[in-house]
Amino acid sequence: MSVRVHDGASRRGPDSLIVEEPMEIRLDDHLVTTTMRTPGHDFELAVGFCHSEGLLGGAAVSGVRYCGTGSAVTTHFNVVSVSTGGWAPEPTARIGTTASSCGLCGSETLDRLTDRLDQLRAVTVDWSVLDRVVGQVGEKQDLFATTGASHAAAAFRVADGEVVLVREDIGRHNAVDKVVGRMLLDGALPAMVAGADAMGLWVSGRASFEMVQKAWAGGFVALASVSAASALAVETAERAGIALAGFARDGKVTLYTDADEAERPRT
Repeated sequence: MSVRVHDGASRRGPDSLIVEEPMEIRLDDHLVTTTMRTPGHDFELAVGFCHSEGLLGGAAVSGVRYCGTGSAVTTHFNVVSVSTGGWAPEPTARIGTTASSCGLCGSETLDRLTDRLDQLRAVTVDWSVLDRVVGQVGEKQDLFATTGASHAAAAFRVADGEVVLVREDIGRHNAVDKVVGRMLLDGALPAMVAGADAMGLWVSGRASFEMVQKAWAGGFVALASVSAASALAVETAERAGIALAGFARDGKVTLYTDADEAERPRT
């Protein structure tokens, strides 16, 4: 129950609140991290996180399961292990809990990221397609419509703005990892498919360094955020070859990088 106050009048009634619970991620049963997330699409989140952080080391995912001491029910489905059959390098566990709001920013230096990932091929981006992207995402944000407390991430085709996947979570980073994980499990992640259609990533909130990192690892050639980008995000996008845009709403967009030959709308 909650009390809503409007123009001096109050009204008590039922309310829908978003769920936030810890989830432990393991790789081949080795602890990786614990993140605060909204339950749902947990396997995608675990796989996407391991891929984005470079923990798979090129190994294929052979399975994902709930695990932990006792049964999955005992651990409330809050422990997930990604399996590679032991082919992935043994990970070093992160100390502490990854917050759903901002992740562990700066967990990997830009130089190390550049060593691990190849620069993406620059493509022409017609940013006018973002209007179509935003409309499609809005139609699929059921959790936000109910609670008003979730973030969203979406994969879209750069050529025409067609949205191919939307995921929601209380954390922006988790929503992106769910998109990356789902596409990897489906064999459709741009970084894993030679000659794949140029794909962009749309995120609610701001574009931080870690958002660009995840886009780069996933092979997304464009990243659009509803709010601004950070200075480190711009630097990372320039090094990655990612077309980075912010304030992508209401028919407007602010471009931060010169990674493409696009027509550049003014804001």
